[in-house]
Amino acid sequence: MGLGIALVAAQKAGVPVTLVDNNQAALDKSLGFMDKLLEKDITKMRISEEEADKIKARISPTTDMDSLSKADFVIEAVPEIPDLKFSIFSRLAQICHPDAILATNTSSISITRIAASTTKDNPRDLSAASRVIATHFMNPVPVQKGVEIIAGLQTSESTVTAAIEFVARMGKIASRSADSPGFLANRILMPYINEAVVCLETGVGEKEDIDDIMKNGTNVPMGPLKLADFIGIDTCLAIMNVLYEETGDSKYRPAVLLKKMVSAGWLGKKSGKGFYDYPPTI
Repeated sequence: MGLGIALVAAQKAGVPVTLVDNNQAALDKSLGFMDKLLEKDITKMRISEEEADKIKARISPTTDMDSLSKADFVIEAVPEIPDLKFSIFSRLAQICHPDAILATNTSSISITRIAASTTKDNPRDLSAASRVIATHFMNPVPVQKGVEIIAGLQTSESTVTAAIEFVARMGKIASRSADSPGFLANRILMPYINEAVVCLETGVGEKEDIDDIMKNGTNVPMGPLKLADFIGIDTCLAIMNVLYEETGDSKYRPAVLLKKMVSAGWLGKKSGKGFYDYPPTI
């Protein structure tokens, strides 16, 4: 997801991008994937080789988070692990310059809680917290137009305006959501996927039939189980856990099969096995 955001920022918005990951191998893999995406665009005559070279030149990969000190707009895109995000934003508040927008790509975690991690135990200190906002991009980022914009309790209106303007430069369409569990997209999408998993585990239908009836009956491009594989089974479970824990509503209780699959390491396309099998890519 982070690579997709970086690529669109460099390609559509035309801005220099610092791509940070604490794992060099992950960075190398991301850059290799970027090369494939750009090569595909060249083959389909969407861009020229010269344009592809310029896009790649705008992206600077690094494992050093301190390199974000001069960034004007930071977008965090780590897994949906609250403590991990809190620690990152606590550090960003110290690293980044005092006008930088600190955005998170979270799909379910409270923006108010993330913003609170920047206050150094002083909840009245809004110097960084007022600049925290969610820009929740949809996957795959180069294809999907929608971005959810979510403000926390501390977020300033100027930060909201800046976020909406920046995602527009990236060619995206912003939709605002309240800081409520799951926001808009996943408050609707994840219970739909979860119910499809329940239908599978209770024998209401086979995986192919579940996906086929939704594709052929409701005109969605991908069935819920295949979509879960592409999102990541672990991500689906994490979001359902947030919905269930923060609302206390039993309708958001995660399907047992989701938990079992995560325990087995069957995380979907990224692991090679989910509801479907995926051959390794060369």
